[in-house]
Amino acid sequence: MSEIHLVTAPDGVGLAVQEWGNRSGPEILLIHGLAQSHLSFTRQFASPLARDHRIVSFDLRGHGLSEKPLEPARYQDGRRWADDVRAVIAHVGLRRPVLVGWSLGGRVIRQYLIHHGDAGLSGINIVSARPIEDPSVTLAVPLATDETAASPLEREIRSAIAFLQACYATPPEGDDFAMALAFNMMLPSQVREAIKGWSTPAESVIAALRAVRVPTLITHGLLDGLIRPAAAEMTAAHVPHARISWFETCGHSPFYEDAPRFNRELAAFVAEAWSRGRPPGS
Repeated sequence: MSEIHLVTAPDGVGLAVQEWGNRSGPEILLIHGLAQSHLSFTRQFASPLARDHRIVSFDLRGHGLSEKPLEPARYQDGRRWADDVRAVIAHVGLRRPVLVGWSLGGRVIRQYLIHHGDAGLSGINIVSARPIEDPSVTLAVPLATDETAASPLEREIRSAIAFLQACYATPPEGDDFAMALAFNMMLPSQVREAIKGWSTPAESVIAALRAVRVPTLITHGLLDGLIRPAAAEMTAAHVPHARISWFETCGHSPFYEDAPRFNRELAAFVAEAWSRGRPPGS
């Protein structure tokens, strides 16, 4: 069973938060990607990870069951994303979590580091992300056009399908794909466009990465069809102690495509990170 929280961000946006597992165990905060939700991580919270760890995830602003204001400014100020994470950590009482950020979630972690640093964390796991927004590491996804769609709604749905298919080396089938498409479509098109207009200068990101002192793991699929593996190398170059785990047969979603390996590596990483920075009295 999961525990549900409603957290209010500093700018008033309501964030839907869920947690699972062992409340006294090492803490993991999972942050999903663009047009996804906490349900992206079913293969983590419904696994043995939840037996030994306290796992928390939330729907990013504009996504899933969180509130969806349509003003672009709510998504184009990096401080807001950073403060969302901080509000979740404070509300549910996480002590020194390991942050795991997939895709857009990796950029959210980047903002947290820029504005709040890593002093309150045990470790960081960047998954299939491009914290440094170098255009050379981004691959184009073929989207539906007016010529291939009978209406704007059909175009939007077909584009969502193409995007989801690009998230995997081998796309899921049946209920798994249907579920992912459903929560993808919960992201309003206005919010998707607003997020596309959000960027952070590379100099600020590099400075934040160079200041990281907690253990750092970078996970990336070598068959990623959205973000080139070079993005992982670019991030690691500015976190001297970071290590990269390459998933040779996976695309953009290694936590789904090879969940057993991902979960084993995450558990080992959390154990290492938690032992280095154990909170007083734990």
